[in-house]
Amino acid sequence: MGIELHRGEIAEVIVDFPPVNAIPADGWHAIAGALAVAGDDPVTRVVVLAAEGRGFCAGVDIKEMQRVPGHQALLAANRGCAAAFGAVYDCPVPVIAAVQGFCLGGGVGLAGNADLVVATDDATFGLPEVDRGALGAATHLARLVPHQLMRTMVYTCRPVTARDLHRFGTVLEVVPAAGLRRAAHRVAEEIAAKDPLVIRRAKESLNGIDPVDVKRSYRFEQGFTFELDLNGAGERARRRFLEER
Repeated sequence: MGIELHRGEIAEVIVDFPPVNAIPADGWHAIAGALAVAGDDPVTRVVVLAAEGRGFCAGVDIKEMQRVPGHQALLAANRGCAAAFGAVYDCPVPVIAAVQGFCLGGGVGLAGNADLVVATDDATFGLPEVDRGALGAATHLARLVPHQLMRTMVYTCRPVTARDLHRFGTVLEVVPAAGLRRAAHRVAEEIAAKDPLVIRRAKESLNGIDPVDVKRSYRFEQGFTFELDLNGAGERARRRFLEER
């Protein structure tokens, strides 16, 4: 349980926090650390970011936030998310997100910053942050869906399917669950067969021409989460979420 790193030309970072991959603050930092180790290894040519269980990621661990008095858990989770999302983006080699089941909140942050996404035919992507009294990862959702749909998804908390994203061109391939890792490795092998120095420079150059500074944009969003928590809206929403469950 936790974060596993399997090193090699095609490295794997595996998320495993049963039952739904709601990731605690330390887990986000562990994702960032694993990606940094994989990217710094000259042997690595591609990283596959995947998860065990029925869903890729349910976002932050809200129960952890409610267990810790004050704002320390929220601050730790927000810094952890920023570190993990940034590590996906900054990884010197391409990162392929292999998404199954649900991809919510912070999961969208991971997938949205990935270079490529493959997903199962039952996968859904969503930002339920408004219902949780928080904001964030619209920066990353905007890399997956058109702008007006991104706004609709933020306001309504409606999810979209992997097939929708495939039509937009932001999910490369939609496959049955049993074939997800295989599909991710197929495209990883195609990339790994290229000159590794050229691929690393390609990743650097593509990040350099991005129209949005994803790290600064996300931290701007997070400021409103702090505001909502200070005025009590965040706490009310988290309590309501846990009571409904």
